[in-house]
Amino acid sequence: MIISKAEVYGIRLPLKKPFVVSYASYDSIPSVIVKLTTDNGIVGYGEAVGDEHVTGESIHTVLAVLQHQLLPAVIGKNPFNIEQLHETMNAVTYRNPAAKAAVDIACYDLMGKASGQPVYNLLGGRLNKKLTYAKVLSIDEPENMADEAENAVAAGYSAIKVKIGNDMQDDLRRLQAIRDRIGYDVPVRADVNQGWKTCEKAKTALTVLESFQLSWLEQPLYLEDIEGMALLRKLTRLPIMADESVQTPVDLQRIIQHKAADKINIKLMKSGGIYPSLALAKIAESAGLSCQVGSMVESSIGSAAGYHLAISKRVIESTELTGPLLFSKDVGNLEYAIPYVNLKEEPGLGLEVNEDTLRELSFVHHCIGQDELAAR
Repeated sequence: MIISKAEVYGIRLPLKKPFVVSYASYDSIPSVIVKLTTDNGIVGYGEAVGDEHVTGESIHTVLAVLQHQLLPAVIGKNPFNIEQLHETMNAVTYRNPAAKAAVDIACYDLMGKASGQPVYNLLGGRLNKKLTYAKVLSIDEPENMADEAENAVAAGYSAIKVKIGNDMQDDLRRLQAIRDRIGYDVPVRADVNQGWKTCEKAKTALTVLESFQLSWLEQPLYLEDIEGMALLRKLTRLPIMADESVQTPVDLQRIIQHKAADKINIKLMKSGGIYPSLALAKIAESAGLSCQVGSMVESSIGSAAGYHLAISKRVIESTELTGPLLFSKDVGNLEYAIPYVNLKEEPGLGLEVNEDTLRELSFVHHCIGQDELAAR
């Protein structure tokens, strides 16, 4: 079995309401969907959601790298040779992890469908019976976020994640409003998305932050400030999670060396897909760090891939792959039932991809086959 054709779609996933983090506000999420077809007619889907502030990729660079470098390089390859495929991709371009993740995820979908197994069985089997996910609150006025948190608890969510990272005092008011509204029995985690920039600025809020009894504080400082993260961790009892700072095994080794985090947030878009993310999880486990599988706000395709990884590994203790819940239209049918996600036991990612919706949301579509490559 070899990959005989590759298609790439640039799409925009419409959000029900704007999604706001410390560095950007989104009305829709730009995504790239990869569709790989094998010579025996099996179809696999992958997804890339790049971020200029994290992976250094935009939807336009992802499309270009896939169309002109990665997809031509994997045509004619066996998707089961996943390590060799990653070596091939790494040989034709440096980094570009989200673009590589799209190919990686599509190959795992192909492997699962060809072997008649869900992807998690290819990763060690289903270790966890169920996966829960937190309600993610994007940045808003304190009272609005408190309203949303209260509604989420009433709807059955078992944990709340709060996006902060603009003005420090406003951030503290947001967390205070949420705790005043929902109390202290519901776990709350806060994600700064690098917004507080420096350790000096962040440490002024530590005493107040500890009073909120947060489950953890995620990525308070700029992604390259590992020494600052380490100092901040020494100054607080609050667990620190590294997100943007952890993209490669080298990044993770720096985190471990400097004792800069208690937890890490693995995202397939940052690491290059399922296969490299497995390596991060194993390194973290050996160092005694717990893991989360997080989201770059992907569709059902990228979200399902993350859940297959999470459900197969003991070291992964939490997930935040809730992109499909934010969209008014999605290309797949990943099932959520608050606060659980339902991963089907069907082969591959276990999804039905709606080709009509895919075409409707697309603004560009390219197809690459063996005949086209031979003509180049």
